[in-house]
Amino acid sequence: MRRTTVPPVACIGEARLTAGFAEFGRLDLMAHEDVHGPIGPVEPAALLRLAEAIDLKGKGGAGFPFARKLRAVLESCERQDLSAVVVVNATEGEPASWKDKVLLTRAPHLVLDGAALAAYALDADEIVIGVSDDEIGRPSLTEALQERRMPVPTTVVTVPHRFISGEGGALVNGINGLPHIPPGTKKRSSDSGVGGLPTLLSNAETYAQLAVAARLGPYEYAALGTDDEPGTVLLTVTGSAARPAVVECAAGTPLRDILDLCEVPDGPGILVGGYHGKWISREAAERAEVSRKGLAAVGGALGAGIVVPLGHDTCPLGETAQVVRYLAGESAGQCGPCKMGLPDLARAVDLATAGSAPVEVVRAAAGDVKGRGACSHPDGTARFALSAMEVFADDLRLHATGEGCGKRVKGVMGLPGAPDANPQKLTLDWSRCDGHGLCAHVVPDFIRLDGNGYPAFPPTPVPSWLRQGALKAVKVCPELALRLVKAE
Repeated sequence: MRRTTVPPVACIGEARLTAGFAEFGRLDLMAHEDVHGPIGPVEPAALLRLAEAIDLKGKGGAGFPFARKLRAVLESCERQDLSAVVVVNATEGEPASWKDKVLLTRAPHLVLDGAALAAYALDADEIVIGVSDDEIGRPSLTEALQERRMPVPTTVVTVPHRFISGEGGALVNGINGLPHIPPGTKKRSSDSGVGGLPTLLSNAETYAQLAVAARLGPYEYAALGTDDEPGTVLLTVTGSAARPAVVECAAGTPLRDILDLCEVPDGPGILVGGYHGKWISREAAERAEVSRKGLAAVGGALGAGIVVPLGHDTCPLGETAQVVRYLAGESAGQCGPCKMGLPDLARAVDLATAGSAPVEVVRAAAGDVKGRGACSHPDGTARFALSAMEVFADDLRLHATGEGCGKRVKGVMGLPGAPDANPQKLTLDWSRCDGHGLCAHVVPDFIRLDGNGYPAFPPTPVPSWLRQGALKAVKVCPELALRLVKAE
């Protein structure tokens, strides 16, 4: 089940974004300036040089270079003779992520500092901050805006807490009064965003990092991290961790140090990068470094800085299937790969998990959506599902026998709501069954006929999307041999 309170904060090494948390809890304006020091406006050319020197990339998942965004907006404003708008994406629609909410609730002035720097450099007319409607970060942000004077009018816009609401185009649509879903076609906010004006849109942590770098300068900022990725990283660590936390560490920190700090037990795999990220094995995690390059080297992805380890007592394929079903339901429904392809992918993962279909079915369904969507949602979902098929191949073989892996789906992935409180499975009274085969015709995705014409199905719980079909199969059985019972 998704947490409803902000998790604890921890740090390995020097604290930057989380500096002062231990002493002050939430940093009001006075505490913020005491910890971080004053900051003044930065000219456009100087801000561009700074962003380029530290190779600042977006922290929302896509990792797009901030300097390129800034330059694109500057050029667009000049070309069109229009003013700019600065947008802070603090919606954090992914249920497994908490880092931006930590910044909003504990260090809101760092985020506001970064937005103010960008607004001054662009001579922007407005700053808009998008937050989710879970009301976790908004009170602290509102208080921070009352504590200070911003260089331009600054408004806070609430968007629905949905996975796709945090996509850049969806946020711009929502601010413009349109449905909070991605636009159906590729559109650059740097050309036309909020109110049709050139818009600089980036993640809350990105603006906070910009504020830190502006105070430290590029050389001191790069004293932490790697040559390729200077600075620190915020990670949300949940799942099977005994001490879930939002952790700040220098880029290049061994991932095993993070896992040890959060008391993560051994398990079959770790999700890195979030629901659009990838699964990696525990062995790979022992070799990985916390950076885009370091995680990519072991087959993972940094993404939005999400780390979700699984314990040995949890069914990894069942957890994966739950997330793919959730992602299919989060589709904007505007293009075929999302509207039809993602439900097909969810069905394929469910069937593979139930032992009713080979892994090739999942690969085929993922191939049908990759590279074809109007946004990155189909690609990210396919990437997540395919990595599970690779990392959990041993579990997949156990499920293919129809016996399953013997582990429960515990719902540790941070999804909204609770896992199925009443999982059910089919049972067969062989003394009654005459092999009519009607049940297999009613729900062929779950029940097959064996070589003798008798029904065969896995002993695992019936997927939720097949529950009604299974119930109908029970009702049409002429010999009353089929039952739907509670799964233990």
